[in-house]
Amino acid sequence: MSRIVFNTATTANGFLADEHDSLDWLFAVQGETPDMTPFTDGVGVLVMGSHTYERLLWQDHVLHSPGVWESWYGAKPVFVFTSRELPRPAGSDVRFCKGPVVEHLPTFRQAAGGKDIWVQGGGDLAGQFLDAGALDRITVTIAPAFLTTGRSLLPRTLTPTRLTLAATHQVGQFVQITWDVMTDHPSA
Repeated sequence: MSRIVFNTATTANGFLADEHDSLDWLFAVQGETPDMTPFTDGVGVLVMGSHTYERLLWQDHVLHSPGVWESWYGAKPVFVFTSRELPRPAGSDVRFCKGPVVEHLPTFRQAAGGKDIWVQGGGDLAGQFLDAGALDRITVTIAPAFLTTGRSLLPRTLTPTRLTLAATHQVGQFVQITWDVMTDHPSA
């Protein structure tokens, strides 16, 4: 069965983005960066919130750069939680959804075809998966940066009784930590 994995980068004090949804702090890190290929090769579906999706579209100019989306995600389905009409990059398999995460779990699992489901960006969205008992793993790549405000890594309480350390790894100035999440109840 597919695992649902929240895999993201964060500042050392737990922010995903600054108060303007910028990741400039992340891209300013010099030197070697983690290779995401082993992880992304095992991913069948991506799920993101509208803030993450819009940042990709507008800050990275995806709509005006043919082939960029495909170079990032290939033919993998990308589900975006939003209540608004948003554009889709040409040739992408972007699907919009709304409502509780738990209602969409069977669709995500079917589309993943046995591969992992990547919750990308959005700490609140990852929290909704956690609330539904459907978050299996958290991988956090910590960058050598601190911010005073911004988007929280995971705006939920998650105690050590629910986390088991699975791996740690240093790459350049980054430290990657992976925990398996113990659920209180089975996920859908």
